[in-house]
Amino acid sequence: MTRLVVSLSGLTADPRSLDRAAALAAALDLRGVPLSHLFRPRLRRDAPDPGVVAWLGARRGAGDAILLHGFDHTPDPIGAWQASPVRLGRRAEFALLPRHEAGLRVIAARRAAHAVGLDSDLFAPPRWLASSGTIAALRNNAFALCADDTAVRALQRGTTTGSPVLGFRASGERRADRRAAESWRCRLLVAEAGRVARRGGLVRIGLRAKDLRRPERVAAALTAVDAVLAAGARSITYAEGLHAGAA
Repeated sequence: MTRLVVSLSGLTADPRSLDRAAALAAALDLRGVPLSHLFRPRLRRDAPDPGVVAWLGARRGAGDAILLHGFDHTPDPIGAWQASPVRLGRRAEFALLPRHEAGLRVIAARRAAHAVGLDSDLFAPPRWLASSGTIAALRNNAFALCADDTAVRALQRGTTTGSPVLGFRASGERRADRRAAESWRCRLLVAEAGRVARRGGLVRIGLRAKDLRRPERVAAALTAVDAVLAAGARSITYAEGLHAGAA
């Protein structure tokens, strides 16, 4: 059976997008589609915006899901693992961490989330990149699920559902090419979502707060959602996926 999960990240770092997020949630509510919110519990300089935290809590009460989205999106503390020649950027917080370092961070993330009333045993790493050490640390700390770039993993069951995240990724095109590239990204999202839906798979659409600033991206995401629903998909959150066989 085709299933659909729509997620939103970046709101804790961009609280000015709260109104846009509420508009997106309202549009999805009309379609019977819940949101899975990727929540960063700790910012580098201060705590998450209270208005964002309150809104996320209310949305979870209405049926949305909360996933811990890393800890603070920085690679500290620096250890021997930083000698790796692979450089994935500051925001890929869990991409290279060994189990011990990852364990310290997931414990800290969960404590910080619990302090604001948004604790969760669901996890999505920054940039959707998780090392094998991170997966082991999550499992050892009783996390139920990890959603990464290519799969959704039910950690305590030991099962995995392969499904890439569909969305709008960064690119390096020249300024003159940006309009054409943007149109292409929007068309690609709709096409890829429809393709996965027709195959009867798990469709994962991942949006970021910065995407909500571009009306064409929001329109494309909603068009993709409509296409997947028209193919007979059932809308779920990542939390529901644990019980519905999605993972």
